[in-house]
Amino acid sequence: MAKQTINAKTRTVSGKTAAKNLRKVGSIPAVAYNDKGEATMLEVNEVEFNKVWRSITATTTIDLNVDGKASTALIKDVEYNIRTDKVLHADFFVPGKDEKLKYTLKVQFSGNAAGVLKGGFLLKHVPQVTILATAENLPERIVVDVSGLNIGDSFKVKDLDLGKNVTILTDAEAELVSVSPAR
Repeated sequence: MAKQTINAKTRTVSGKTAAKNLRKVGSIPAVAYNDKGEATMLEVNEVEFNKVWRSITATTTIDLNVDGKASTALIKDVEYNIRTDKVLHADFFVPGKDEKLKYTLKVQFSGNAAGVLKGGFLLKHVPQVTILATAENLPERIVVDVSGLNIGDSFKVKDLDLGKNVTILTDAEAELVSVSPAR
């Protein structure tokens, strides 16, 4: 996936009235936090933000251009009004260049296991995996192809290949999925 870009402007006014005025003109109030905990108040175009936000995962990095200065960021939190289907506020996190981030990602399974086609049962054991990586190396998703599993086979955490720059913190011997024989 091509890297997404969000353009933002710094803002100086804060408060409920200022946020309402921003939303009236088609912008969203936002805050960008850096690795030192410092915050910068931002103003983001609502349409541009929604296009990006609705097409990414929690670990997808974006290019955040603040007043023309680009930096790699993650969308950390979004305040959303479910009745009006509108984003009310967004939080961005701009990690340090070599800062390692710890994330817990759900494991997704694809394919049909060969053992299931022979009458076995697919058992999902560990639903998520905890990883440690820099922002640039974070995987968007963890997908396990189960099509090669026969009856009695299992896919363990150690069988995941997320690249050399990603450290898996979950127990390597933990089974993600297995195919058991019919009773």
